[in-house]
Amino acid sequence: MINTHWGGVVEDNSFGTHEFFELCETLGCKPYVNGNVGSGSVQEMSEWVEYMTFGGESPLSKMREANGHKEAWKLPLFCVGNENWGCGGNMRPEYYADLYRRYQTYVRQYGSEKIFKIACGPNTADYNWTEVLMREAGKLMDGLSLHYYSVEPSWDERPKATEFSEHGWYNMIAKASYMEELVRRHDEIMTKYDPEKRVALVVDEWGCWHKVEDGTNPGFLYQQNTIRDALVAGITLNIFNNHCDRVRIANIAQAVNVLQSPVLTEGSKMLKTPTWYVFNMYKPHKDATSLTTRVASNQIGPEDARIDSITASASHKAGNYTVTFTNAELQGSKQINITLAGLKGKIKAASAQLLTAEKMNSCNTFQNPQQIETQSLEVKVTAQNELTLQVPAMSVVAVEIQA
Repeated sequence: MINTHWGGVVEDNSFGTHEFFELCETLGCKPYVNGNVGSGSVQEMSEWVEYMTFGGESPLSKMREANGHKEAWKLPLFCVGNENWGCGGNMRPEYYADLYRRYQTYVRQYGSEKIFKIACGPNTADYNWTEVLMREAGKLMDGLSLHYYSVEPSWDERPKATEFSEHGWYNMIAKASYMEELVRRHDEIMTKYDPEKRVALVVDEWGCWHKVEDGTNPGFLYQQNTIRDALVAGITLNIFNNHCDRVRIANIAQAVNVLQSPVLTEGSKMLKTPTWYVFNMYKPHKDATSLTTRVASNQIGPEDARIDSITASASHKAGNYTVTFTNAELQGSKQINITLAGLKGKIKAASAQLLTAEKMNSCNTFQNPQQIETQSLEVKVTAQNELTLQVPAMSVVAVEIQA
């Protein structure tokens, strides 16, 4: 087929269902599959779900076995349609809500493992879409997706990832910080229809969207990744952590060589981007208990792009505390004081990882793949529940505390 959305090239679909599940198994990731509502049929979606998840004998399970996989796969996450407000059909929310009600009926539960059904949610600040979907179909979904990309200064004028001014630094971080308002306002609408917060807000597409690198296919969206992208990742993940009662799934959609990728490849070579390091630093939050975080921060940046210089999130797990924060200042270090309010006992030990760079457009390249990587940062325990760090500009920090 011709990939009419991205690149206009012939797509032979050689990387299909089996290859995708094998990749997820290799990486230890949960598969997230998306069904085609825009140009696909209910029968097509129903038969695909059966092909993937039915463990008994049927024509489709026999086909799966003939194709090399006898056992049924576990399918934890399934989204019924993608961007149906745009490239997925240019639908009105009322129309898509009716389609979702119909299509999700045939996402059958064949095994004991529950399929978490996700409905196509809004594009950025389309609050009416959220209102209609929750009102008309909220009881039939487990999650509602949200897509938002940080673009600076605009779609038509965006530069390459490494080509921006100081104003572009602050403007991009202001665009990323807008996620706070989006999550809060969509949550408010969802809570009208779902006060128990059973339905998750699934932010499954986010991050920076720059102009592609020279010499690459514009449709393939290959772009570099600087310390500014790392700050965007840290700020956004802090927002998600602080709203984890509603935001229970949040992933960068593109993993390799596309938009804000954690990994870039060139032939047999592979490098970790600054975004990869941020995700790795934030791993201790996984399966932990979120803690309320209050940050005393000054506002910085030009008048049209004011941002908080510091953002943070914190969690607790098995006697250990994790505090992650970002410092968006472009010049000068900053003293950060952390207090664990209400701590019973005292801090026994603390360590910190730091991600920073010499220049605001620094990035890892195949000639210098370790220009930006994590390093240790000194932490001083100043009281039984307090500690302090001296943090350089343009940095993401993860602090591990034993208490």
